[in-house]
Amino acid sequence: MSKIVVVSKKQLRHWALIGLLALGTLGAAWYWGYSEAKTTGGSIAPQGETRTIHLVTGEFKSTDANGKTIEAYRWDPGTIHVRQGENINLSIFGVNGASHPFIIDGLNVKGEVKKGKETVVSFHADKPGTYRIVCLSHPDIAHNGPMVGYIIVDA
Repeated sequence: MSKIVVVSKKQLRHWALIGLLALGTLGAAWYWGYSEAKTTGGSIAPQGETRTIHLVTGEFKSTDANGKTIEAYRWDPGTIHVRQGENINLSIFGVNGASHPFIIDGLNVKGEVKKGKETVVSFHADKPGTYRIVCLSHPDIAHNGPMVGYIIVDA
């Protein structure tokens, strides 16, 4: 014998709303997890070990209304979060631009990234704060910048 199930419009709307809320919650959880992984550059290293965070140099290029080529360079990702006390290696690969000499304000770190090459610099995140990684070739808009990234040391 077959059973027939009758579902009212009210029940159908109720279950559809629950389904949409569940999908929205899962989508938000995925997005926040993805964003966190993208900005931090990886998982936290165990105590005393060194964590490597990978960056690349990037370029935006366009043409203005007069037909002039305009470009801007950037670090990608542009913001990195680390924890106070971590030992960090920044592994930076040059994708765009011939050379990017840089400094990290407040961390006594400097280096140069060249196209097609990897540059690794290290630091110990001993003080909380926000530190700028600044390309000395592109420090402002007049020099195809500002090519500035941020390292945030969280307590």
